[in-house]
Amino acid sequence: IPDLMFSLVITSTGTTPIEVASGQTVKLDCQFNLAQADSGPLDIEWSLLAADNQNEDKVVILYSGDRVYENYYPPMKDRVHFSTPDPKNGDASINLSMLKSSDSGTYQCKVKKAPGISSRKMQLIVMVRPSKPRCTTEGQAEEGKNIVLRCSTPEGTKPIQYKWDKITDSKLLPASAVLDPVEGTINVRNVSTSASGTYRCVASNRVGTDECLLVLKVTPPQNTAGMIAGIIITLLLLLLIVAILVFCWLRVRRRKKYEKEICNEIREDVPPPKSRISTARSFTIGSQRSSLGSMSPSNLPEYTLKSQYDKIPSSEEYERPPSQAPLPPPSAMRMGGPSLNRMGAIPVMIPAQNRDGSIV
Repeated sequence: IPDLMFSLVITSTGTTPIEVASGQTVKLDCQFNLAQADSGPLDIEWSLLAADNQNEDKVVILYSGDRVYENYYPPMKDRVHFSTPDPKNGDASINLSMLKSSDSGTYQCKVKKAPGISSRKMQLIVMVRPSKPRCTTEGQAEEGKNIVLRCSTPEGTKPIQYKWDKITDSKLLPASAVLDPVEGTINVRNVSTSASGTYRCVASNRVGTDECLLVLKVTPPQNTAGMIAGIIITLLLLLLIVAILVFCWLRVRRRKKYEKEICNEIREDVPPPKSRISTARSFTIGSQRSSLGSMSPSNLPEYTLKSQYDKIPSSEEYERPPSQAPLPPPSAMRMGGPSLNRMGAIPVMIPAQNRDGSIV
């Protein structure tokens, strides 16, 4: 008792860490009593102690010379205040609002009034509640297969516990299910269709919980052999169609090439077409040799065609060049009108002449 009368003492007790969820407000308690001998000015200092010796302690809030300095630490600006308007009455407690995970650490309350001085440390743990977890399925949900139901949350202060339950049908987990509450998984071996249904996963820690739902649908085993046979048949049909198309294309291409060669080929064994050049040449020569008097109507013989001139020339005569072609006898140069017409000759009007050669 005599020591209490002559020294400054902080009466708040407790060494248990304070656990608070993020976003909430916490009160850090620091009650003190002054001694009769404490006559100096009152100074109250709250600081966040460094985690290691390499860093300095951060002053959070300060009371000195009957004045409060609240915005002393920028990361906690407007979030830290003294619990009472006048701390010199023996209450140096502070309130921290809108807590963040970065606010976690060891805080120290130091009260000094010369010659007395006292301090108290306390640990604050700002816990983050689990965020919305994500439920997924790993593996093929087919009857007889092995699958894994997984639940995970990206945020949250550990330790986090996961709990699975089925909320439809029989509400019982499969008999072969193996749960891992730390990893948040369910391993199901040789799954059956009875495992189908809706599952719920709840993620929780000391400051909150959250959950997600998973719909599991187990399907019957597939006919793998039938699928493989169908694929093979389909491939064979495709190959057959491609082969037919290629064959038809080659055949059409070969036919076009053959027709083109036939059109461009010159056959030597076929004689040239018959013409009337020789006959026309004979008539021309005869006409040139005749005089106007001899071709007058009075001197022309009767219009008869001798049989020897009706004969069609042979292929040798057609193929013989004009220089080697034999000239017809003079008597054959006079032909009748019908014969000349059949040969393609054009009739010409010849004026009549007198005996002395004058034109009538």
